[in-house]
Amino acid sequence: MTEAAPSTTPPIARRGLLLVLSSPSGAGKTTLAKRLLAADLGIAMSVSVTTRHPRTGEVHGKDYFFVDDQRFATMREEGALLEWARVFDNHYGTPREWVEAAVKSGRDVLFDIDWQGAQQLAEKMPGDIVRVFILPPSGAVLEDRLRNRNQDPPEIVARRMAAASAEISHWAEYDYVVINADLDESLAGIRAILTAERLKRERLSGLMAFVREMQKAL
Repeated sequence: MTEAAPSTTPPIARRGLLLVLSSPSGAGKTTLAKRLLAADLGIAMSVSVTTRHPRTGEVHGKDYFFVDDQRFATMREEGALLEWARVFDNHYGTPREWVEAAVKSGRDVLFDIDWQGAQQLAEKMPGDIVRVFILPPSGAVLEDRLRNRNQDPPEIVARRMAAASAEISHWAEYDYVVINADLDESLAGIRAILTAERLKRERLSGLMAFVREMQKAL
């Protein structure tokens, strides 16, 4: 259920942040992202550009911007992407213009990207990024999830497990780590991280003016 809890705190202008969730495939990142979006009206999902074909039910402009290889290459060369990566034979990237405008206006943006994308975002917008790595409770649980999720053949599961090992090796590059043994607890942890990061002094662009007005009244 979406929450819109009232606040008695006077509004203070704030710069938005980039909340990055990364994990190996099967760790629950996408489910957590969806739950966070449903629970918090203050954050919006970044819509990526991809060269892969749409899956059943996916909508262009809502789930992804679907483009061909030539268009993707042009966007990359023109600097229109904040980050990009090749994942399982397809390219994915983040459009720059919308993200920068959202953050400037005080809107938070959620990213479901891998470590390569997180590194590129950190290079381009280092003061705005908050990185959270989602770990499974164990390797055995991760393998079971991958085997049962789409009933993939053994060679695909083996490929994804190898990719998971490589992905997990980058956990120490992140600001926070959440072990996803329980979805509700993991979501609560991510929401606590988001609340704390929103309150950081350096993000409150209107705080100086707020304090000055307060001091005038004292």
